[in-house]
Amino acid sequence: MVETLTLAAIKWGYILSVSYNILLVALGLGLVIFFHELGHFAVAKWCNVQVERFSIGFGPILWSIKKGETEYAFSLIPFGGYVKMLGQDDMDPSQLSSEEIAENPRSYSAKNVWQRMAIISAVVTMNIITGMLFFAIAYHSGVQTPPPKVGSLRTGMPAWVAGLRRGDVLTQINGSELKSFTDVTRKVALGKGPVTILATRNGKPLDSITITPDRSGPKKRRRIGVGPYFSLTLIDPKDASFSPVAPGSPAEKADFRPGDRIVRIGNDKLDDYAQMKTILDARRSESLDFFVMRKNSDEEIKLTVAPNRMRTLGLSMEIGSIAAIRNDSPAARAGLKVGQKIIRIDNKNIGTEFNPMRLPDFFEAKCREKVDVNLTILPADENEQTEEVVIHFQDKNDKPWAAWSEPPDAKGVPLSIPALGIAVHIGPVVMSVDKKGPAARLDQNHSPLIVEKERIKSMTLYIPEGGVQDGYHKNEPIIIPFDKSETEAKEDKIRNWPRAFWLMQILPTRSIRLKVANIKGETRTVEIDSVPVEDWFVPLRGLSPDVDLVELKAENALDALQMGYFKAKDTILDIYLTIRSLAERQLSYKELAGPVGIAKVAYAVADQGIADLLLFLGFLSVNLAVLNFLPIPVLDGGHMVFLCWEAITRKKPSERVMIAATYLGMAFVLGLMGLVLYLDLFVNRV
Repeated sequence: MVETLTLAAIKWGYILSVSYNILLVALGLGLVIFFHELGHFAVAKWCNVQVERFSIGFGPILWSIKKGETEYAFSLIPFGGYVKMLGQDDMDPSQLSSEEIAENPRSYSAKNVWQRMAIISAVVTMNIITGMLFFAIAYHSGVQTPPPKVGSLRTGMPAWVAGLRRGDVLTQINGSELKSFTDVTRKVALGKGPVTILATRNGKPLDSITITPDRSGPKKRRRIGVGPYFSLTLIDPKDASFSPVAPGSPAEKADFRPGDRIVRIGNDKLDDYAQMKTILDARRSESLDFFVMRKNSDEEIKLTVAPNRMRTLGLSMEIGSIAAIRNDSPAARAGLKVGQKIIRIDNKNIGTEFNPMRLPDFFEAKCREKVDVNLTILPADENEQTEEVVIHFQDKNDKPWAAWSEPPDAKGVPLSIPALGIAVHIGPVVMSVDKKGPAARLDQNHSPLIVEKERIKSMTLYIPEGGVQDGYHKNEPIIIPFDKSETEAKEDKIRNWPRAFWLMQILPTRSIRLKVANIKGETRTVEIDSVPVEDWFVPLRGLSPDVDLVELKAENALDALQMGYFKAKDTILDIYLTIRSLAERQLSYKELAGPVGIAKVAYAVADQGIADLLLFLGFLSVNLAVLNFLPIPVLDGGHMVFLCWEAITRKKPSERVMIAATYLGMAFVLGLMGLVLYLDLFVNRV
């Protein structure tokens, strides 16, 4: 009985929480629309124009009440609203040129140009002021935001090549001060050409770094390849199905709980995530004592976590070419170049005698020991002869960093070798098979599951029947392709082996299915499970830290208004830059969001708190002001263009021109609405 009541309480608590958030979103979006239309309404009344209807929403009227001469209504389609004035109707543009209506002194068309301009432009002022107030109230309450600090680096991307490191604090981009990590993403995405970055490392300023953003992603968005910083606190999700530890990891065997804050490891007191990561990297082969502070408790709790052994299929794959080289690294000083291929290390052939996936650990050890390494390099032009290169780990700036410090967590990301300073591709051809590994196991025909020279076409990681739900990829199978024919991939050969290998480490409870092609091109399916390796360790232990957050809070009301003003100003500039980037195809149209996407984002920020919702509503209000004032017929900006024409020529545009322009504008707006709805439902799948 107690269990039943508890479950019922949880269910009703969840329902009430969802209902509360939906109500907040509806109220917030309604307020934005209300203040937008209130600008038209108030100035129209001030100019003595007869307002026939004030509607929140479009389409059929659901509810209305008439007070005086004005009908106040809620309409079916909640994605906007309108104020219908005598002599001004977007659905009937002929009213603007009607002489009969213009004879009525209270009609919109009877007013002089400057009065009509004031009525049309009132919404811009109203929405910008409203947006600024939303921002100010949010900052007065305090806004939690990730700091502009590097938490992760995407291997081979511009920031990685430029030599930025985890823990670096980014202070400026192109002269603009950075207050949060979202500023970094936004200024890179909306910029043009290279970006100049100022940063500090351990409190000391670095030389300015000029980076050309990458646009190779599916949406062609400008990126430099940095991720937000993490905290020492484990995630505390509202959804109980998510855990702060990964299933099957060493951390799962300890008693970590959501919201635990790690304060020290052994005798080492922790100040930030980078310090913890350094300890985990350096001592990855040891069992470690984690001391945590539990929520609502002042007592330290010791949790012992065993080392995390790397899992393998017993396959050594072919090494590909060098994909990227970090600036001022041992590889750069030795003269290595992108496109070259390392085929031997200290006279051992890569692939047949040396597993390329172990290169990060190998070079880390050599760097720590300051031992020279001999490489045999195959030039990018395979018709040229090989050359011998010696890597000297002697420079005082050379650091071993850590093997796997930048995990290949996305499609096509190459393998990072941090100590050497290069990233290399790993191909899908099997160069050798460990006789004691899973791949050498005999099948029902008494043949090894996989043999040398065969090609892996794809890997599928799936949860077996009755297996542990890990929450990754919505618990659905993950298909990693290595050939064009396997997925939507555009490249002839997808170099996804590093990603597949890494997913094996973070999803150890999943079973694996390989599609394998022999040298004749015949394919077969192989069921196989990964196994741990005794002398090879993953630095991570299976913990899921939360993103680091700092609070931006105004000291007083005046400071809040000032912060709100600058936020509104920056938002207006960002909208302009977004439109410019779309027009110049620097930003993909797939980045656009429609009403469904806006509602989903609004719900997500409402779930984070009132301050985040207010920030979003401020952003939406300013967006509405600027976008509604674009020179497109039907929108207020289009009406302003006609009024400017009338002010210059001293006569109204012809009825024919007005009708044609209005219908063209309407077609454009409806087409845009259809596009963003399509993106919401079928591309971005919100």
